[in-house]
Amino acid sequence: MTDTDTLSIAKRREAVLAELSAAATPAPTLVAVTKTQPDEAIDAILDTGQRVFGENRVQEAEAHWAHRRAAYPDLELHLIGPLQTNKADEAVRLFDLIETLDRPKLVHALAKAMEKAGRRVPVLVQVNTGEEPQKAGVAPRDLPALLQEARDAGLEVRGLMCIPPVDEPAGPHFALLAKLAREAGLPVLSMGMSGDYATAARFGATHVRVGTALFGARS
Repeated sequence: MTDTDTLSIAKRREAVLAELSAAATPAPTLVAVTKTQPDEAIDAILDTGQRVFGENRVQEAEAHWAHRRAAYPDLELHLIGPLQTNKADEAVRLFDLIETLDRPKLVHALAKAMEKAGRRVPVLVQVNTGEEPQKAGVAPRDLPALLQEARDAGLEVRGLMCIPPVDEPAGPHFALLAKLAREAGLPVLSMGMSGDYATAARFGATHVRVGTALFGARS
């Protein structure tokens, strides 16, 4: 990575933060999505002061962050991709927030993993606001039951997360997620990505997950 590339990441981050600040007060937390990014890009964004990161896969996250933890004690790592139950132990050891709880089987796998590790990792419930059959997430009508099951299992549920359908306006999905969170008394809303983070901020997002707008399109 050249000095120009590093400067571009810093400038892109500055522009994203400015847009978020203009869209909402307080501005949502920027979660930098580092999946598939090379070490040079990760080091460049760390140099800007960014400390909250999102990863889609446990194994890739371990490769990116296990050796960086000691150097960055204020690092906050979010799992933002689907989690298989057989990866629950690793996820609990590595992540500071799991954003993709979406089914009862995973509730119990995480509860068992946290008990085993002696570490309580807060979670968000992923809601499939578009009820797309190919996409992870609980249907809105099934959310209350899943929340109750998670709480009964001792999980600390902080909020909700969604990924709107790509072929629909995002705003109505963000509004639905915000409504569901209010009804459930949950303060955290993780919604909005590179194409719609400012919209998400206006609808009350507390966290936005941004990759391409920070790092540029992958070649």
